[in-house]
Amino acid sequence: MNGTTTAGKWLLRITLVLLVGLLAWHYWPDKKVESVKAADGSQIKFRTQEDRIEMYANQSWTPFFSKGVNMGAALPGTDPGELPITKEHYMQWFQQIQDMGANTVRVYTILQPVFYEALVEYNQRHADQPLFFIQGVWAPEEELIEKKDAYIEEIYQHFQSDIAYAVGAVYGNADIPEHFGKASGTYRFNAGPYLLGWQIGTEWDPTMVKNTNELHKDKTHYEGTHFSSKPEASPFENWLAEMLDHLAKLESQYGWMHPLSFTNWVTTDPLTHPGEVLVAEDMVSVDATHIDAHNWSAGYFAAFHAYPYYPDFFHMDETLMDIREPDGSPNIYKSYLRKLKAYHKNLPVMITEFGVPSSLGVAHLGTMDRNQGGHDEQSQGQINVSLLKDIYDEGMAGAIVFSWQDEWFKKTWNTMLFEIPQDRRKMWHNVLTNEQHFGLVAMLSSKDGPLVIDGDAKDWDAIKDKQKLEGSYPGWKELWVTHDEAYVYVTGKLEKPFDAEHEQLYLGVDTLPGGNRHAKEMGGRTLDEGLETVVRLGKDGESEVRIASNYDFHRRLYGKRYGMMEVKPEEFKDDSGVFNPWKLAIGLELTPPDAKKYYPFEEVDAGKMLRGTTKFDSPEFNSLTMWQAKGDTVEMRIPWMLLGFSDPSSLQVIAYGEQEGKLFAQTTEGIRFVPWIVQRSDNSVVGLDNGSGAPYAVSKLPVYHWKQWEKVGYVERLKQSYDAMKQAYQQMGGGSQKPPASK
Repeated sequence: MNGTTTAGKWLLRITLVLLVGLLAWHYWPDKKVESVKAADGSQIKFRTQEDRIEMYANQSWTPFFSKGVNMGAALPGTDPGELPITKEHYMQWFQQIQDMGANTVRVYTILQPVFYEALVEYNQRHADQPLFFIQGVWAPEEELIEKKDAYIEEIYQHFQSDIAYAVGAVYGNADIPEHFGKASGTYRFNAGPYLLGWQIGTEWDPTMVKNTNELHKDKTHYEGTHFSSKPEASPFENWLAEMLDHLAKLESQYGWMHPLSFTNWVTTDPLTHPGEVLVAEDMVSVDATHIDAHNWSAGYFAAFHAYPYYPDFFHMDETLMDIREPDGSPNIYKSYLRKLKAYHKNLPVMITEFGVPSSLGVAHLGTMDRNQGGHDEQSQGQINVSLLKDIYDEGMAGAIVFSWQDEWFKKTWNTMLFEIPQDRRKMWHNVLTNEQHFGLVAMLSSKDGPLVIDGDAKDWDAIKDKQKLEGSYPGWKELWVTHDEAYVYVTGKLEKPFDAEHEQLYLGVDTLPGGNRHAKEMGGRTLDEGLETVVRLGKDGESEVRIASNYDFHRRLYGKRYGMMEVKPEEFKDDSGVFNPWKLAIGLELTPPDAKKYYPFEEVDAGKMLRGTTKFDSPEFNSLTMWQAKGDTVEMRIPWMLLGFSDPSSLQVIAYGEQEGKLFAQTTEGIRFVPWIVQRSDNSVVGLDNGSGAPYAVSKLPVYHWKQWEKVGYVERLKQSYDAMKQAYQQMGGGSQKPPASK
């Protein structure tokens, strides 16, 4: 009997030892991350101290400047909620991120289990220099904007539930059920020791914040275990304090403390902006200094998304023109950062989004050419580095560039109404939508690389789906066409070498019945079917895509429908004979009471065709190159939207007219291309001639047609901006380098 009892005790002891070992393996990576214990026994790796973040390493606390990248959840052809990125892909990216000199990755929401598995595995392989991460938790943004009340029980519970899932996912202790558009699965890899901090929420809608404050004036204070609101806190800030406290209490159960923050942006910052025109952009504040952290040794910091071109005061506020560059130009962004830092005093401030995109399209203007778009990859890198330097010099706690990879599903205010149907946006890459081009990693369309625009058509030999345009084209020996997810590609051989000093090449494009059957560009010739757009190639600065005035959906929307620009009735007549420059809106006309004063409509050219090369290893490489000619060979690529396409993946183009007062799309049969050449000396035309004097028979030309696609291909490569950021991050030294004090 005694022996049996002893054996049972030993079996129980062995079981307990195995269980403890299993738990230790589960909750602590194989290669231990150095940390220190707080007074309550919690582990701490990072903490806030005065206006900085510190990291515990080599048995001491050292100032830590977070040099990071924001990482999205999507790949080309997918929405972020589909979460398609594999473990192998993450491992590749982590290596590239660390090679760049970054020490931090920020993610916006819970990702699939493979992200945390990959991060733990990568860091165990790089135990001497792990890659840290900031974990975000999305607030229920759509519901908040729709309901305009953060205290609605459904929203409240939704956010608290997602916070709980996020904590479980980070510490490898969650089983998240499937839910459309969200990560799910079994989380068993503990990434907690590699966590730098938490950043909850999204860019807050000012109308929602204001309405929440007005509806809940009784919410005057929140007293939590670790986070509480101060007496001056608004009802919405009380709500945030409660959410932060909820997160802290959940994390403390895992024996850890990390710095906490919530997302904020310039629109709801605590500063006032005298130069801001739009009332909503300075309507209400969300103030991090109104929340207090206590019994939380890891601390608390402020986090802002701050770009140099939005809101509009960034290029017009005279109160921010007090800091000058050596050339005398005002550095409004740096002035803003200085004021933001001064306001938060002893609270660390991290800029968790900054950057500009490498896109043809532009959406907002900033000073110092820091515009939202219109940059090639090299310029993108130069500007991002200058913004990083401003952030660093002003004593911020970190700078997280937006973003790591290009994302095709993204939309921009000035192109989204032309992308129809919107749910297929992810199926093609819109060169005019700047939001799709913020990455340091280019997610290029499938022929951007295999086909190089350089005036040499030899690489076309390997393209299987190219089509020769059969027919007689005076001045041309042959014409070939193909396409991918971003461009229509055209190449051809002329009867003699192209000389831009003496001639211009034109390529008319017909996608729908209607358009211009005559125009000054045609030199007196007429067509039996009209053109929607025309491509003109010539000297530097004059090569562009132009659009028939009655088809020009930019002017139809902002002029004819919204009345923000002057339009003439004759512009909208069929066969007006006028081709307009291709424009994009960059600023709407604003009037009181929405604006403090009148603000005129603004637009920029978007149809410019840059001559150069897309050969990446060439010193002349420019990512915005659209055409090149060498000898008798001409190559070009034309962004889909410049030809009127609203969704090339389903052959949808913007239609003439409106339906229910809105632009709409219709299916095209395909594209007819109409080439001709104009001599500069006498404006004589080569082409557009049937030989009979009758209108040129565009209707008889071959149609370039393709099948609807449901899957995309893409080419992934590091941009030139990656190299620029690599040099900048590496020059900053290790993560323990202390940022200089604010001036």
